[in-house]
Amino acid sequence: MNVITELAEVLDYLNPEELAEVDNILASELPAWVPLPGPQSTAYDCEADILYYGGAAGGGKSDLLLGLALTKHQRSIIYRREGTQNLALTDRLLNDILRDRKGWNGQDHVWRGMGRQIEFGATKDPGDEQRYQGRAHDLKGFDEICHFTEGQFRFLIGWLRSADPSQRKRIVCTGNPPRDEDGQWVISFWSPWLDKRHPNPARPGELRWFTTVEGKDYECPNSDPIEVDGQLVQPLSRTFIPSRVQDNIYMVQSGYMAMLQALPEPLRSQMLMGDFMAGIVANPLQLFPTEWVDAAMARWTPDGAKGEMDSVGADISRGGKDRTVISTRYGTWYGPLKCYPGSAVPDGATAAGLIIAETRDAAPVHVDALGVGGETVGHLESNDIQTVAVVGYDTELVKYEVDKASKMLRLRNYRALIHWRFREMLDPKTGDNIALPPDQELKSDLCSICFKLTPGGILVESKEEIYKRIGRSPDKSDSVIYCSINTLKINRTVSRLLQQRENNDEDLLRQGLRG
Repeated sequence: MNVITELAEVLDYLNPEELAEVDNILASELPAWVPLPGPQSTAYDCEADILYYGGAAGGGKSDLLLGLALTKHQRSIIYRREGTQNLALTDRLLNDILRDRKGWNGQDHVWRGMGRQIEFGATKDPGDEQRYQGRAHDLKGFDEICHFTEGQFRFLIGWLRSADPSQRKRIVCTGNPPRDEDGQWVISFWSPWLDKRHPNPARPGELRWFTTVEGKDYECPNSDPIEVDGQLVQPLSRTFIPSRVQDNIYMVQSGYMAMLQALPEPLRSQMLMGDFMAGIVANPLQLFPTEWVDAAMARWTPDGAKGEMDSVGADISRGGKDRTVISTRYGTWYGPLKCYPGSAVPDGATAAGLIIAETRDAAPVHVDALGVGGETVGHLESNDIQTVAVVGYDTELVKYEVDKASKMLRLRNYRALIHWRFREMLDPKTGDNIALPPDQELKSDLCSICFKLTPGGILVESKEEIYKRIGRSPDKSDSVIYCSINTLKINRTVSRLLQQRENNDEDLLRQGLRG
């Protein structure tokens, strides 16, 4: 029987003097911190390189991070999204566990003692993670992981290392289920444990191995090194260990469980039961409702392509971590997305070649014309590919299109137009019953996009704004939305003649139209 359990059974029978004596004995004889029996002990001894512990509230999540830092690691850092949120952690460490503020540097937010160092960090705004570049720690802890962007998390874990070869190195994340779409990446990162639709689900605590190439995760059969671009890469193990308030005898005795039971749904299921698939609280200005995206993905089947290809959409990498993503469409059915890392698409000619390889049946290609995309458009047109240059900030085209489609809706620019039309296509009551590939990252992209009402009409967030908020480019959703644009197919020969003539001959154009 665990020593904590034994003590809990007799504490109610002790008088104040006896309780004080027990307290002194514990302070002198036991380690600074010991895990609770059950899931917390399992997490404490877990062999995973990247552990996610928690789910429900009250399971001792934050305590696990402090306990590991105090007893297992030499140099630790524990992150919260906002610095003020660290106050509860430091109070717990100094006032409850150590009962001594010796070794605490409040200016640097670092505690040093017992041959160990525990730092408390924060990344309130995207880009704040850059302050921790190159800072080595053998324990990287993330309290309330769903509050962080995926980009922040992946950046910060890059400096997990120790000068001591005998020191174990690991990443431990804790938290409740995400309450909004911005935290959905966590379900994707630990999808074998958290996503009920995963084709090969994992048991709690089961180790799975993954490697990451250009920001994309690939599951490996075991821990054996694999070759990537001519170099051997060591996969890292991940797991998820759930916990609930029932696993924490202190919280149960405090009445915390009754408070969780009184919460309204879906918060009750999330906080009491740790249900990651319970309802997400959507932003009221979320452009594409989550249930609409789920319905579109539920309609998708692998053999849904019928007839000719109708459209291609491409979002071209702008360098760095961005990817080139190509989407294809047959009627209302969208094919699986083709993704290429930025390093594999150095210029417009390469991007054009990848797009041409995916294009069938003279389907029009819709390309973001900014940056390398403009160069890509030129290469596509020189290869007689019917190409539509998508310019999101174009306002003149929007005026023309909106006047044709509806005089009731005002849209600020072409980006707002194509996004709003895609919203109408997704609408389960009046839409087109489109079928989207069941891609968790695509879902996250679509559900992260917000709009706002301005005096000039509806304005959809720019790529840059979305990147700042979620820490990555919404390249998958952009390619699908470009692909949703309906453009009449034009005979290639006629298209080439039209490009050579400044004054389009309407009779010739009519002869060249198809469909």
